[in-house]
Amino acid sequence: MVRGLDHIVVAVKDLESAGQAWSDLGFTVTPENRHSWGTANRLVQLDGFFVELLSVADQDLIFEGSDEVFSFGAFNRDFLTRREGASMLVLDSSDPQKDREDFRKAELKLYEPFSFERTANLSDGSKVQVAFDLTFLSDPLAPEIGYFTCRNRFPQNFWKDAFQSHANGASTVKAVYLVAGDPSDHHEFLGGFTGQREMRATSLGLEVKTARGAISVLTPSAYASLVGADAAAQITGPLPQIVALEIGCKGLAERKTVPANHLNGLTLILSPQ
Repeated sequence: MVRGLDHIVVAVKDLESAGQAWSDLGFTVTPENRHSWGTANRLVQLDGFFVELLSVADQDLIFEGSDEVFSFGAFNRDFLTRREGASMLVLDSSDPQKDREDFRKAELKLYEPFSFERTANLSDGSKVQVAFDLTFLSDPLAPEIGYFTCRNRFPQNFWKDAFQSHANGASTVKAVYLVAGDPSDHHEFLGGFTGQREMRATSLGLEVKTARGAISVLTPSAYASLVGADAAAQITGPLPQIVALEIGCKGLAERKTVPANHLNGLTLILSPQ
């Protein structure tokens, strides 16, 4: 079973200004939602994939993790003490138990299962209930990145046409880009995480085609060739890290790159669809 890209988490210090930055680029951004463990989010929904803009709303509600229990709130809180940017890469799930079995067979580091429900705020002011089952895991070679799979139990309440209609034509995820000193180091983890054992490896990096979009792990020089030296120079902190997101846009004539300093540490690549 090959899993597809579900969403990325982008940790930000000011959720309102981050949402405004995406809105200024022609994206529809959802109203703010709160988690019971102290974080708040606003979303940018595409066709089966979304960007989760996330901030810490209440430090007192965050619980600390352990070797067995992953704390989503604590991970992003600690991430924000170092920098803003894409903190987590998430794949979709249709069967959390099967995910766990697959990850154990691949000898990946697993944490206790985690499920939650929350009320989602819609653009018309109404509210609906949403619920998710999360399977957290980690790559010891990528401590700056959080990984999990996500099963959406009420997709009919979560996905809304109004949220997926963007003035800039944004429609679908094409790729998530990571930069690593040696991309081949992450071959085994990404193969086990995605369920995709066939991947393209070159001297420039590693590409994994998922059931929805691709994960591309590039060397720093290969990434500079993709987005330009100035945009690549904005990477701060240890590698590997999630550095860019490519989105396909209907009606776009040529590729555009929005550098990381405009979007809280994430470079955005808008491509013709």
